Amino acid sequence: MNSTIFRKDAPVGRPRQKGATALAWVGGLVLLVALCLLPFLVKNYRVFQINLVLIYAIALLGLNILTGYNGQFSLGHGAFYAIGAYTAAILMDRFGMPYWFTPVIAGVVCLVAGYLMGFPALRLAGHFLALATFALALATPQMLKFKGIEDWTGGVQGLVLMKPEAPFEFALFGQQLNSDRWLYFFTLFVTAIMFLLGWNLLRGRVGRALIAIRDHPIAAAAMGVNLPVFKSITFGVSAAFTGVAGALGAIAVAFVAPDSFTIFLSITFLVGVVVGGLATIWGAIFGAIFIQFIPNVADEISKSAPWAIYGIFLIGLMYLMPAGVMGVLQSIKARLFPSKTA
Repeated sequence: MNSTIFRKDAPVGRPRQKGATALAWVGGLVLLVALCLLPFLVKNYRVFQINLVLIYAIALLGLNILTGYNGQFSLGHGAFYAIGAYTAAILMDRFGMPYWFTPVIAGVVCLVAGYLMGFPALRLAGHFLALATFALALATPQMLKFKGIEDWTGGVQGLVLMKPEAPFEFALFGQQLNSDRWLYFFTLFVTAIMFLLGWNLLRGRVGRALIAIRDHPIAAAAMGVNLPVFKSITFGVSAAFTGVAGALGAIAVAFVAPDSFTIFLSITFLVGVVVGGLATIWGAIFGAIFIQFIPNVADEISKSAPWAIYGIFLIGLMYLMPAGVMGVLQSIKARLFPSKTA
């Protein structure tokens, strides 16, 4: 009798697992169709804004790898965004390189720059590291204006680029596949790749090592984690993500100038990471939506004091969601689907 009961109970969990997997596939397919139809359902300017959301999401994911998962605070990621943007712009404008290859080169350049910047992180921590990266963000726009390299960077005038045209003609719902809609699909493809890379990186041994360094570096070192190597590589990988975003931003905006990459951009990235949720992958999307659309909403509410309204939004969000948007979503998920312990 006991063996019969055991055989009946054994396969109970399988239908649920198959059902959950099927539901995930269906949900993913519906999401894919919705994302493909989205640019044809909104106006061209909205498509441009959505492109920026995807671009900012990549940059926020890179910063979250450094700050949320590894515990290193950076106020200088706007500098890496600028380096990626100028790398793509120079390659396209001076060398005629295809736009679709420039994010790869920008990512490699920022990987090296971030790795070199990671060396001070070996001796600095907390607000000392934040101040060092803050200095980098302040210096980068001034260096881009340097007359010795203005033949490459365009100096204070910057560089004007041409948006790539769609490789074929297509229309849906009366909307043509123009340059912005084509860039949407290109940016969406790159965003999917970067998020997949981030997910694979953070869900494995490397991600656990980064969290261990963040929570207790002495214990992590005692367990065999090489702190200098991991900190430097994390800074480089984080900068590479931001550099790819910068290259995509240069392509989407079709213009780069030093004054577009002020310290405010670095602070905005940090705000987006906190709003989306520290140490979360998908929180980067919610943070990108916030930093792209909330300033516009604040401007519509008050033309005289839009940043005051923005500050009220930010304070209210932090009061209602101290763990960010993903913290609220995770708590809702925990209440609706409580985990069953044996």
